[in-house]
Amino acid sequence: MEKLNVIVEYLLTHKLIFSAIILAVMILLRRVALARIRGDGAFLSEHQRKWMSSTKNGTFVATLFILFALWQPEISEFALSVAAIAVAIVVASKEIILCFTGSIQRASSRSFRIGDWIEVGKLSGEVIEHNMMATVIQEIDLQNGRYHYTGKTATLPNSMFFTFPVKNLNFMKRYVFHNFSIVVPDFVNLYPLLPALNARIEEHFAHFIDVARRYNAMIEKHAGVDLPSADPHIDITSTMTGEQVVNVMIFCPTERATDLEQLIRRDFMYEYEQAFSQQADVASPSEPQPVSVQ
Repeated sequence: MEKLNVIVEYLLTHKLIFSAIILAVMILLRRVALARIRGDGAFLSEHQRKWMSSTKNGTFVATLFILFALWQPEISEFALSVAAIAVAIVVASKEIILCFTGSIQRASSRSFRIGDWIEVGKLSGEVIEHNMMATVIQEIDLQNGRYHYTGKTATLPNSMFFTFPVKNLNFMKRYVFHNFSIVVPDFVNLYPLLPALNARIEEHFAHFIDVARRYNAMIEKHAGVDLPSADPHIDITSTMTGEQVVNVMIFCPTERATDLEQLIRRDFMYEYEQAFSQQADVASPSEPQPVSVQ
């Protein structure tokens, strides 16, 4: 018992050594806990990511609390000594303060959680980790309508939540409203092509359209807004230069959006070629027959 008291007194006297021991123990505990959570799997599930993020944040907060309790007398003296330059410290640590308050704003508003798809400014991706200072996302190519992971990891400082709106795109993980356009340079009547094109689209959508309608209704009920229906929508517009634009909007599984776009483009080009190549053949004059001279 006396030896234990001597060790405790020594550590309390030499706080730097005690702090280093505390940090080493907390880091070791954190690594062991993360290894147990991760297991031997090659990929992390959403449940594992939530536990890993909670473990990291918990050990960080616990370490800060212990170190603060250990160094409280010194911190109090230091706070009194720097009262004259408090304003300068606040200005210098503005970004850090914004990151902390951004984290509080995210937690209080519950704008997203781990596993959600979000868009902040021009960056979009799946949230894989968030802490008091930053949020980490796996980038997804939403700008070009591809909906696949780019392989890039983006770290967003929480201060961005005060500068840019945070868009929660979690419903897009399963189904998405996918828009694309087909430009036709010739000013011809395209409306006769729409029935055949709609019939072809219905064939592509036959195996999932019922699920899409139910999912669309669920989103409407959750969001409390009237969304476009799950059925494909086609309209035709024109540009200032006389080109016609066929605008298509489909509600489909996110992972199939690009493939379905290519199928619909192929079907439109086929119907266009069938309709207007025949008209061109009919409209073209027949070649003059050679005249024989007696």
